[in-house]
Amino acid sequence: MELGVTPVVSTQGAVRHYQAPSIDLYAGDLFDLTPALLGPVDAIYDRAALVALPLELRRRYTAQLLKLGGGAPQLVVTYVYDQSQVDGPPFSVSGAEVAEHYQGRYRITRLSSEAVDGGMRGKTPALEEAWLLQRP
Repeated sequence: MELGVTPVVSTQGAVRHYQAPSIDLYAGDLFDLTPALLGPVDAIYDRAALVALPLELRRRYTAQLLKLGGGAPQLVVTYVYDQSQVDGPPFSVSGAEVAEHYQGRYRITRLSSEAVDGGMRGKTPALEEAWLLQRP
């Protein structure tokens, strides 16, 4: 393996768990994970999951992260563009939507907002935004 370790592999419910020194990987449906199975979460990094999901699934996804993360800080990367010009994914997720999912649970800070070179698939201007979510 690339890390030079051989993981211990187990199946816990519908989730496969790969464990090696200093690393735990879970393979399966995120909605099959439980806080008991996952254990403590130090931080969550969402680079491409939230924007990959249609709205109804985004609601379920963020609720699941709140359940699993127990208030762990999150770094979330989104795209903002005219959704009528390009079919997702990635879907446009505005700062207002980030607030809709997380307000009241986190202090939400936009860290950056940068134009996407060439826009979204060359069809419409787009921004890539990074959000830091921290407990109040």
